[in-house]
Order: sequence, then C-alpha cells, then structure tokens
Amino acid sequence: MRSPDAAIVQRAPLHPLLAKELREIVSGRALWTMLLILCPLVGYSFWQAVLLYGEASAAARDAPVLASGLSPLDGVLVPTFGALYVAVTLLFPFVAIRSLGREKETGALRLLLQLPYRVPTLIAAKMTAIFGAWLVALIPAASAVVIWAMLGGHLYVPEAANLVLGHLLYGLLVGAIALFAASISESSATAAIIALAFTIGSWVLDFALAGQPGALEWFSRLSLTQTLRTFEQGLLSPGLLLGVMAAICGFAALSAVWLHPGVPPRTRFMRSIACVAAVAAVLALATQVRTSVDLTEDRRNSFPAADQRALAGLREPLLVTVRLAPEDPRYVDLRRNVLAKLERALPDVSIRLATSGQSVVGSSSDEAYGEIEYSYAGRADKSRSTSPREILPLLYALAGKPTPPPGTGEEYPGYPLVADGRWTLPWFLVGLPLLIVIAWWRSRRPPQIPAQLINKGGQA
Repeated sequence: MRSPDAAIVQRAPLHPLLAKELREIVSGRALWTMLLILCPLVGYSFWQAVLLYGEASAAARDAPVLASGLSPLDGVLVPTFGALYVAVTLLFPFVAIRSLGREKETGALRLLLQLPYRVPTLIAAKMTAIFGAWLVALIPAASAVVIWAMLGGHLYVPEAANLVLGHLLYGLLVGAIALFAASISESSATAAIIALAFTIGSWVLDFALAGQPGALEWFSRLSLTQTLRTFEQGLLSPGLLLGVMAAICGFAALSAVWLHPGVPPRTRFMRSIACVAAVAAVLALATQVRTSVDLTEDRRNSFPAADQRALAGLREPLLVTVRLAPEDPRYVDLRRNVLAKLERALPDVSIRLATSGQSVVGSSSDEAYGEIEYSYAGRADKSRSTSPREILPLLYALAGKPTPPPGTGEEYPGYPLVADGRWTLPWFLVGLPLLIVIAWWRSRRPPQIPAQLINKGGQA
C-alpha cells in the first residue's frame, strides 16, 4: 500500500543531499591529492611566467615600442592556468568519479535511489558537488593571481574573468563526462579509463586534425580543449557558451538515464538516443551563432574602432578565396590578423580555401599560389598580403567607401614589470601544501554530535 504521506515525502529538503554529496567529495583522497599535485605545477608555471615576463619587460626598457606587446593575459595568466588545465584533464576525472563510483561499488546507490529524490535531482546534487570540487582546485591558481597583484602586476578584470569562466566550463564538462562514465561502469577503474579516453582523445584530435580544412576542421572542433582556446584569446562567444552548456547538460542527462539499475536496457538506449539527438540539435544551432565579444584590453581580436564601425556597414556578402595551403605560415598569419577579425566585423563573410587538398610543396609550382581574392558587390581584387594595413583599403575600394581616419588614444601601452618571483616558490612548495594537509586532516575528523542529543541519549 502507498504511504498516506507520499506527497509530503516527495518534498524532501535538498540541503541534506547537497551536504552529503559535498562531504563525499571532500572526505576522499582524490581531491586532496590533486590539490597537492597542483601546488608545484601551478607554482612552477607561475614562477616561469613571471621570470620570462620580467626578461621581456627588461628588453622593453631599451626599446619602449616593445612594451605594447606585453600583456599579462598572455604572459602570466594563460601559462599559470595552463597547469590547472593539465590537472583537470588528467586528475579531475578521478575526483568527479568518486561522487558516484564509490556508491556503486559499495551498493549504497541502491539505498540512495530509495530516498524521496528524483534521479535528475540526484544528478544535479552530484554536479553541484563537482562544481564545489573545482572551486577547491582553483585555490592554487587563484593564489597565483593574488601574488601577481601583490608584485605590482596589472590585471584587467574582464579578460581575467573570461579566462576563469572558460576553465570553469571546461572543468564542469570534464566532470559531467566522468559522471557519465561512472554511471555506465560497475567500477571506478573502468570509469576512469572511459573518462580519460574522452580527455586524452581530445589531444589526439588536436594533433591529428589541426589546421585541416572542410569536414576534418569541423570534426576537430569536437575536441574538449577547443572550449578553452577562445577564452584564452580573450573572446566571449555566445555560440561556444551555448554549445558547452549543451554538452554538459547532455552528459548529465545521460548520467541520469543510466543511473537507475532497474530501468530496462532498451528504455535506456531509447532515452540516450533522444538525449544525443537533442544535444546535436543544440550544437548545430550553436555553430550558427558567430558573434563574439572581444574582452581583451589591447583589442587584439578586433580592428581599430573606426574600421570596426566602417566594416559593420558593409551589408553585401564578402567572398574571400584563399590560395594557400592550410599548413602554410602565411595562411596562419592571414587567419589570425585578417580573416578571423573579418568574420567578427562583417555581417556576411564566406572564406573558401582553393588549395584545400594540396600541400605547400605541391602548390608552390602554381603561379596563383599565395593569392587572396576578395569579391564584394560584383567587384573583385587580389592581394598577396596578410596585413590588414593593405587589405582594409582594398575592401573599402571594393565597397566604394573612403578609408576611415585612424582614431587617437587607442594604442595599447603594455604593462612591463620586472619582479623577483623566487620568493613565491616556498609558498607553493611548502606553505600552501601545509595548509592543504591541515584542511585534509580536519575534513577526516568525525562530525561532532550536538550536546543536546548526547544529553537526551543519556536520559533515555
């Protein structure tokens, strides 16, 4: 018979479940071991970044024009958070798997499923615990940012916050994949292998398909590391945000589908297909969103403000035909300095590689190799330059518009800093690890029973 209080039981509070999941993560060794490994990784990366940044800053004293190329984002923040990226890729799956793998191995999952919580609620609580674990893993990198500010280093909040957001999304994506791996595996070891197959497989995609055009380029975008590159460049892309969030929710939904052992396999497969189809539809929609916001202080991803306004007024489609091999360094420069910026500035631009199936050696004998043709409003012109100083006037001529005058006060000053970062190593090698060990010891202490309960127990 059904309990007459079933409706009341279904409204169980969430905070005991969240507390249980958080304590499950914190009480394990995986999180604290990863933290201890992170300290020397982040510390050495930060020390090397400060050292190299100081050497470049010293050279800028003799040549002040070099100071404009000194950006703390590239010189300090990205290398420092690169150590966090490596740890999240290789170690964070073991932390996330603990939230479910231990319960499956001990049989506690069957008891957990009998609590008055829906399966999506259980998955949401575990994802919240994974988010909390990532925040704890952020401590070494956050301390490096604080030390950089104490050394007198410059910080531009929008680009720094954008970088942290990118690492957060990457961490949640890795955590969702690990949770899905744990839901379809009977042991934590098998789940770890499956999760690492996703993360390390992304590196294989990057190395094997980097710079390949056409379908291979689209397939390479499935790499998990692609989620970070846009943020490291200082760009905030709504399409990328939508795609990553869809992937996180998709893996979380698949975890909910495979969590309950009482669901028939046929039902699981049908629900999984529906989840994959929904995520694929959202990803297809996300690829159509090409707008992005340049949050860098030096505006490296954009043309000067006057050119941005002028290009935004070109409403006709622009077709760019590039006769360069994808691995040609000139194509890399053209892509970084011109094409990527045109895609962000113009409302309708198409780029076509005319030598997509050839290599640099096979194409060098072609007389037209190296030409870039620009077609706009029935007019066309060619150039071999990869510099916007020559290409932008060419586009204005095709559109029949005058070249806008350059703006004033838009030059990026750069932030040179020569600092001694040697004293930071004791913090990352001794001070912070000691605090982590103390916190680890305190987390393993049994919870104290309130005195009121002890007194009541004695009276009974």
